[in-house]
Amino acid sequence: MNKKMWFVGLVACFVLPAAQAQFGDKPAKLSLVKVQDDLYVIHNDYVPGNTTALITNQGVILVDDKFEIDHDGIMAMLKTVTNQPVKYVINTHFHGDHSGGNAKMQSGGTLAVASAQARQRMVETKMTGLPDITIAPRGTLYLGGKTAEIYWLGRSHTDGDVVVLFPQNKAVAMGDMYTNGEGTPQLIDYSGGGSAKEWTATVENALKLDFDTVIPGHGNVVKKADLVKFRDSTKRLVELVTQEVKANKSKADVEATMRKEFGWQDFHVQMALEGLFKEMH
Repeated sequence: MNKKMWFVGLVACFVLPAAQAQFGDKPAKLSLVKVQDDLYVIHNDYVPGNTTALITNQGVILVDDKFEIDHDGIMAMLKTVTNQPVKYVINTHFHGDHSGGNAKMQSGGTLAVASAQARQRMVETKMTGLPDITIAPRGTLYLGGKTAEIYWLGRSHTDGDVVVLFPQNKAVAMGDMYTNGEGTPQLIDYSGGGSAKEWTATVENALKLDFDTVIPGHGNVVKKADLVKFRDSTKRLVELVTQEVKANKSKADVEATMRKEFGWQDFHVQMALEGLFKEMH
């Protein structure tokens, strides 16, 4: 899948709920990426989002569960590395390519966990598989002698994004607070409470956690230095737009800057330009 197509897929996942049927109409082609002996990423070609699995001798903790149609594929991948059941699935945010498998997971006894904000967004958009447990602003899961720490650190992609730290592994699952391949926060879901202005501080809060490895919401596993670069790009975006607003530049001028400096395409403009322009005033 080329870069444009995966951006289009992401837009459809949360801007056009009805379009989820189009992008989740067949199972994604999955691969298993070993991060450490007990930590894996169930990966695919950008859409839907990554699924992270922490394996313990008492069960599995998942982060995100893709679309509903991907459930069987996820379970098949897990069976290649463990016979343990999935005890928890943590949704990094409410979008269907990260939480669409909840109902099927729950039917097998899995408990779904999310931020209070994400659960409320799921209620408002009439999604199935509502989280059983919410955290605000922090929660911790203990299973089989291992730990998953869940942090709500502020607004970014939506108002309910959480990151999941695996302290024993020094790894963090970022959800779409950081999407490897964007380079900048292009996909700002203002309808879901997202914020370009607050994104930088939220990532800075995440950078205070103790980790080396970063698992993005979409894309390949990277290092903390890559997240630092992304943080810097979010700051630059806000600074440029703020300068243009102070100079009384028009919305069209801001759009031109976003296209030139940050690679925005038509669907980014349609989704986020109005909200960005208003937020900076």
